Amino acid sequence: MKLTGLIISGCIAAMVGVGMASHHLEEEKKPIELNIGDQAPAFEAKDDMGKAWKSEDHVGKKTLVVYFYPAAMTRGCTAQACAFRDDKAALDELGVEVVGISGDSAEGQAYFKQAHELNFTLLADSGGKIAEKFGVPVRKGGSLSRMIGEEEVTLVRDVSARRWTFIIGTDGKILHKETQVKAAMDSQNVVAFVKSITEESVVSD
Repeated sequence: MKLTGLIISGCIAAMVGVGMASHHLEEEKKPIELNIGDQAPAFEAKDDMGKAWKSEDHVGKKTLVVYFYPAAMTRGCTAQACAFRDDKAALDELGVEVVGISGDSAEGQAYFKQAHELNFTLLADSGGKIAEKFGVPVRKGGSLSRMIGEEEVTLVRDVSARRWTFIIGTDGKILHKETQVKAAMDSQNVVAFVKSITEESVVSD
C-alpha cells in the first residue's frame, strides 16, 4: 500500500509539474504588444537582393516606416506597394525611409520589386520572426504563380502576416501604429501623419 501511495503521489507531482510547465510556456508565448512610445525592436533579415539588412543601420538616421503585408504580388499588397513607390518623393522630402516586410522569400521579394519597379526595400521575414517582435498576427503561408514579363514564377511564403504599419522616430520609439490599414491609402496616411508631427515640432520650437 505504501508503495502504491508513493507511486500515485509521484504521478500527481509529475502532472502538477507538467501543468506548471505548460502554464509558463503559455506565458512565454503571449503575443507582444507594442504601443506608441515603446522602443521599437531591433531586427534583421535578407532584403530583396539577398543581402543582410539590419534595423540598427537605419533607425536614428531617418523616420522609418515598417509596414507588414500578407503576400507579394496580390492585389491589395500591390496597390499598397505601388502607392509607396509613387509617393517616394514626398516621403524623401519628409526624411522618411520605407521598408516592406512579408513572409515571402528574398527571391519572391525580388520578383515583386522587379514586376512593379518598386523603389524601396523589401525584407523576407522567414518564419515570421520580425512580425512576432512587432506583435503582428500571422497565419500559415502558401504560394502563388504569376507572370513576370514572359516568365511564370512561383512565389513561396513561410507565413502570411496581417497588414499592419508602424512609424519609428529617429529616437527609435514607435510614433504611430496602424492595425486597420487600407492598402491603397497607407502611403498617403503616412505622409499626412509625418507632416502633422513635423508641423507640431516647428510650432513648439
